[in-house]
Amino acid sequence: MKALLCKTLGGPEDLVIADLPDPVPGPGEVRVRVTVAALNFFDTLIIAGRYQVKPDLPFSPGAEAAGIVEAVGPGVEGLRVGERVIAHLGHGTCRETILARREALSPIPDGVGDEQAAGLTVTYGTSLHALQDRAALRAGETLVVLGASGGVGLAAVELGHAMGARVIACASSADKLEAARAHGADLVLDYSEENLREGLRRLGGAAGIDVVYDPVGGDFSEPALRSLNWKGRFLVIGFAAGPIPKIPLNLVLLKGIDVQGVHWGAFVRNEPEAHARNQARLLALVAEGRLTAKVHGVYPLERAAEALGVLSRREAVGKVLLRP
Repeated sequence: MKALLCKTLGGPEDLVIADLPDPVPGPGEVRVRVTVAALNFFDTLIIAGRYQVKPDLPFSPGAEAAGIVEAVGPGVEGLRVGERVIAHLGHGTCRETILARREALSPIPDGVGDEQAAGLTVTYGTSLHALQDRAALRAGETLVVLGASGGVGLAAVELGHAMGARVIACASSADKLEAARAHGADLVLDYSEENLREGLRRLGGAAGIDVVYDPVGGDFSEPALRSLNWKGRFLVIGFAAGPIPKIPLNLVLLKGIDVQGVHWGAFVRNEPEAHARNQARLLALVAEGRLTAKVHGVYPLERAAEALGVLSRREAVGKVLLRP
């Protein structure tokens, strides 16, 4: 099989394609023929050695994929050869075949394409866990999504809309906001053109803002938190802007605000049954047409550097996929 490998830490241009033997599944393992692998922004960090997950060299990037079951090891139940599945490995999916534990796989229902399913686990899984399990977002509440056109941001916009919230999407250009509007945003705010605090006060209106979803960090976090209602919930997703903000805790005190960390990877490890239920819900929402799981582009394995460049430059609107 062909595999995209990181043999030395560096940039996308340092990745190589190598031929490796097909893996043989052991007890509890499944071999999957990958049809499409999904990339995330953190893949650009993993290959540079700048992410909290540091796999041993050499390794393949790619945390998630869709594919077809080729072989099952002893003790595997509930999957058959030829069945389509999505896989979440954390890293290692950018290759023609992968080995996965049974618990890392979910069957893909009829009506959901591989390209939709491949990128569903991380971004939509993170956003569903954040909005449903952490913030307990309710229909009729107002949700603000920062970085609304990125992977997790666009997923949060779609899920917020599907959950019945009024969604205010914030991003840095008209094109990105148009994508957010097309995926369910009720109101949009270009924070490259308008002060975020003033814009949220204007758009929040009399109803105010109940939940902030923040994968950006930096200078945007504090004004967004200041915009929350009494007992609002502030979701800490990540720090795409770079700097980790230092929030004055008196703001949290005065409004009874809940600041909630969203560590999806830890959730998956600590609550596998809840994660499995979330996966099933996401796949059902796609099958029902309530989530689009937008794809930015599909690239062959040989153009992996180009695909990762789209992510590192923040140009992606939706998922970036590789087809081995």
